[in-house]
Amino acid sequence: MVETTITINHPVGLHARPGVTFVQTASKFQSKISLANLTRNSTEVNAKSIVSVIKAAVAQGHTIRLTAEGEDAQAAIDTLTQLINDNFGEVG
Repeated sequence: MVETTITINHPVGLHARPGVTFVQTASKFQSKISLANLTRNSTEVNAKSIVSVIKAAVAQGHTIRLTAEGEDAQAAIDTLTQLINDNFGEVG
């Protein structure tokens, strides 16, 4: 299992376009990927489900924990971390 914590800096958090981009990226991996909103002390949710990710209510400035388990777990965490660090490919 691989995990990391990271802060979301996008103005809308993991809602709207960033949320969809995040879920689409997570879904490319075979590993089980979970997300927990540490700021809200939420339980882990399926990072490949847009409904679950939206329900996690991740807003700008919130810290999340990503956990991946499977043969491509490290690649999944690395890719999702880079996506977040690159502000979901959006300018600003």
